[in-house]
Amino acid sequence: MDVAEVKALADKVRAEVGKAIVGQAETIDLMLVALFARGHVLLEGPPGVAKTFLAQCFATTLALDFGRIQFTPDLMPADIIGTNVFNFQTSSFSLNEGPIFCELLLADEINRTPPKTQAALLEAMQERRVTIDGQARPLSDRFMVVATQNPLEQQGTYPLPEAQLDRFLFKQVLAYPSREEERRIVQAYGAQSGQAEPAALGVQRVVTAEMLAAAVAAVAEVRLADEIVDYVLELVRSTRETADLQSGASPRSAAQLALAARARAALDGRDYAIPDDVKALALPALQHRVILSPAAEIDGRRAEQVIADLVERAAAPR
Repeated sequence: MDVAEVKALADKVRAEVGKAIVGQAETIDLMLVALFARGHVLLEGPPGVAKTFLAQCFATTLALDFGRIQFTPDLMPADIIGTNVFNFQTSSFSLNEGPIFCELLLADEINRTPPKTQAALLEAMQERRVTIDGQARPLSDRFMVVATQNPLEQQGTYPLPEAQLDRFLFKQVLAYPSREEERRIVQAYGAQSGQAEPAALGVQRVVTAEMLAAAVAAVAEVRLADEIVDYVLELVRSTRETADLQSGASPRSAAQLALAARARAALDGRDYAIPDDVKALALPALQHRVILSPAAEIDGRRAEQVIADLVERAAAPR
């Protein structure tokens, strides 16, 4: 598969998901980039903006084995990864797999469970495996986490630790739809009864496992010029040098941003990354990896504003 075929494949996914999801084009593109870059996505937005339904439609279109975990304060790590259960008939232990053994895992309201349970995802997100009773068990090569959190209701929530936030390639903040988009939503779903299902809305599989593997291989062939590498480094390192940020982005974020830029280039039908790829992805790739300084917080600044300013000031290669 070449990059032109990757672009055509992405267009098919966009069109198929668009049968059920109104708007959210930027979010769909970020999820595609994360998929081809083998990253994970954190979706933040108020209730009712189709975060969960978007993940379901995305998995249906790509024929990914879909799993969902509703995070609650009493959830335990074993509820996610599974546990070994003793079988009295065979006098041996057998693995009772948890919902993490899937290809696209929806971690719904991930900030509603304590850090001990949140940490059960760390190994899976970084190494695509889990360790149960000292034995490592591999997950699918296509394993991807789409996590959601609600920014409005903070009572009884546990903010994600910085180490876990750093495992997410992107954080995308979903806003309410425009008036015209909301009108289309009401027209489409107001006449229905019950919960909408992707299949009932005509969402079908358009990508096979072989096609997805070929697309990931094509992204790996996208060229990353030295000038783009230096641009990524300058941008990421500037987050550690500004007085507005107490803690800047990690080296992992620089490597992931470069990989994401290559994936975005392939989605655009190019076999080389350009500065615009980095600019377009810098905010969702970095905003959740930095911590504001106390002075910036007092001034009412936000992390996304600081990142946007840094991107504006960074000299892009020509």
